[in-house]
Amino acid sequence: MSRKVLVVDDEKLIVKGIRFNLEQDGMEVDCAYDGEEAVEKAKEKHYDIILLDLMLPKMDGLEVCQQIREFSNVPIVMLTAKGEDMDKILGLEYGADDYITKPFSVSELIARLEALTRRIHRGSGTAARPAEEPEQLVSGPFVLDEKSRILYKSGKPIDLTQVEFQIMELFFRNPGTALVREKILEGVWGKNYFCDVKIVDVNIRRLRMKIEDEPSSPQHILTVWGYGYRWNA
Repeated sequence: MSRKVLVVDDEKLIVKGIRFNLEQDGMEVDCAYDGEEAVEKAKEKHYDIILLDLMLPKMDGLEVCQQIREFSNVPIVMLTAKGEDMDKILGLEYGADDYITKPFSVSELIARLEALTRRIHRGSGTAARPAEEPEQLVSGPFVLDEKSRILYKSGKPIDLTQVEFQIMELFFRNPGTALVREKILEGVWGKNYFCDVKIVDVNIRRLRMKIEDEPSSPQHILTVWGYGYRWNA
């Protein structure tokens, strides 16, 4: 089954080029040219990935990302300008799963989308699972349901993005172990993913906002200063 991608950018020539190349790679592509149209299309149809430009008319990419996150956990890749680190961080803060910097090559774009798709399928439960491996991981009051892709805290569901879920999987499988940021980056994004480790810090901050009673004084996702993070149930 072909992957369904929504490309959102107000520069029609760029959209045309991206669409042509993604379709050549076997993807099914829809396009939106402003923020409002993007949100409407995301509501009307299921997409495997949304490729979202930051600068858009009617509603910018950050607001689009935030609104989509209110009803969907579809993976979102933000398009950001070269050198705009704050844009990358803000995009991740607002719920994006990844980003790619303009200008980019077609091969780089396709490689990033395929890597993201592999990560999703790897953790979606569609792959064969050994009979002895449980579908639920339990850690203190938390239950990570790998079939429904939902985290429960004391029986209450917490919606996570794909990336957040995979970080929690890594924590649950390594309880009490201090994980260096690069290890988390490799475990979630893959060995061949070249990115600033800030992407880990941003996702940890988002997770704390969702699972901690007091995010400013976390009791579960602990910082190991100068190293990384440790899970404490």
